[in-house]
Amino acid sequence: MKNNTKWVMSRFIRYFLALLGISVFAWCQKTKSTAPAAAEQSNILVCVKGLPGCDISVLTPDEIKQVADASMKRNLSYCLEGSTLCDPTRLKSTEIASVKAARYRRNVEKCMDGSPTCDLTLLDAKDAAAVHKSADQRNFEKCISGSPTCNPLQLTVGQNKTVQEARTKANLDKCMAGSATCDPLRLSSNEAQMVKKESQRRNLDRCLDGLSNCDPWALTTEEIKSERVAFQRRNLAVCMQGLASCQPLELSDSDLNSARSAFRGRNVEACKRGLPACDPSLLNGPEMAAVTAAYQQRRSRLQSQQSKR
Repeated sequence: MKNNTKWVMSRFIRYFLALLGISVFAWCQKTKSTAPAAAEQSNILVCVKGLPGCDISVLTPDEIKQVADASMKRNLSYCLEGSTLCDPTRLKSTEIASVKAARYRRNVEKCMDGSPTCDLTLLDAKDAAAVHKSADQRNFEKCISGSPTCNPLQLTVGQNKTVQEARTKANLDKCMAGSATCDPLRLSSNEAQMVKKESQRRNLDRCLDGLSNCDPWALTTEEIKSERVAFQRRNLAVCMQGLASCQPLELSDSDLNSARSAFRGRNVEACKRGLPACDPSLLNGPEMAAVTAAYQQRRSRLQSQQSKR
């Protein structure tokens, strides 16, 4: 029984190996036959697309014709787009007209946009008129916006009037805002009065805020009084806070008493907290008692903390 089983197994293994060898041989033969065809197909695609690596020597006459037709189409596309890769000597007579029309359209677009590469000599009468009108409009817009590239000599009478009005308004706005680019010589008498009034208002605001660029000589009598009241109010607030910029000689009697009361309160608090700013000579009896109580409380807290350790 065992010998019979071994015989069957050996026959099966030999049969399987034979089938495997035949399959491998057939696959190798198929690969050998399809590899050259795939390489040839890949070379045709490379040549048709005009890519480097094209091998013209292996192409058939029909394939060479396909490559030539594709090259002609690419050259026509280059010429229509105005590319430097265009070779006009390869164009057909029917294609030259299309290329010239495309070139003319590109030149018209450049001229309409004001490009420095525009060639005005190539334009016909209709397009030349449209280009000049577009250039006049661009110059008008530059003059309206105050551009330094504006050419006022190219403006029409109506455009010149509009530009002058726009610049007069822009100058008035600058003067009203206190701009350094304001030209007061271009203002009319009414505009000059408006600008002067606005300048005085800005100066009064600066004086009331205590700014360094305040011009007191430009203030009226009533404005000087208002500025004085504002200064006293600011000075009192500074003195109440105990700041170094306080000017006690500028305080009235009532304000001076208020500042002294505030100072005494800050002194008591400094003494209670044990700060160097404390002046014990200014303390009265009740204040000294409050300071002593505060010292005793701090001392008791320190002793309790040390005992817990």
